[in-house]
Amino acid sequence: MATILVVDDELGIRALLSEILTDEGHTVELAENAAQARQVRESLRPDLVLLDIWMPDVDGVTLLKEWSASGLLSMPVIMMSGHGTIDTAVEATKVGASAFLEKPITLQKLLRAVEQALVKPNQRLAPSQKNTRPELMGGSDAIITQPAGLPLLPGGLADGLRAEQLFDLDRPLREARDQFEKNYFEFHLAKEGGSMTRVAEKTGLERTHLYRKLKQLGVDLSRNKRGA
Repeated sequence: MATILVVDDELGIRALLSEILTDEGHTVELAENAAQARQVRESLRPDLVLLDIWMPDVDGVTLLKEWSASGLLSMPVIMMSGHGTIDTAVEATKVGASAFLEKPITLQKLLRAVEQALVKPNQRLAPSQKNTRPELMGGSDAIITQPAGLPLLPGGLADGLRAEQLFDLDRPLREARDQFEKNYFEFHLAKEGGSMTRVAEKTGLERTHLYRKLKQLGVDLSRNKRGA
């Protein structure tokens, strides 16, 4: 996981991005202006910076140019703006930004941009290796092979698949439905490394509804947390 610096003068944006990225397993540092961003950049050397363009003291593009000119742009920087234009995005990219996100930022675009920014060229998977890391893949083949280092369900992810394949239908409808839903959510929790954010996105549920549903079904969330 990475250390990510979020620079934005809006408290709500900082809090939201921090919650999402922390849930993904990253360490998040916050700055509300360019001065604080400089301090964090110098002391912690983050792996990635999410940088707002419109800030009260020094705007994000100016700070990006400053880092680039002084040789401090050693990490990928994703620019963010709610009032950005094509020209602004092009300018930021020319200076060295790795991506540009328009506010309001969707969860899917945020996670994709962060994942792509953190993958160095020499770490990208060769075609023959793609199916050995399903957590990086999309589509149906994501459940075929065992992901390296992925937290498992009790008994392993393979047991979760077997439970789905050998599902017992000879029971009352309510019991069958509850058991299926429990297996379904346990499978996705294991597949997504315990990330509630990703499971909510994958299953199409709001996080609050998802938490309530998991507790109702008796899903042990502590077993599916990262590092558990």
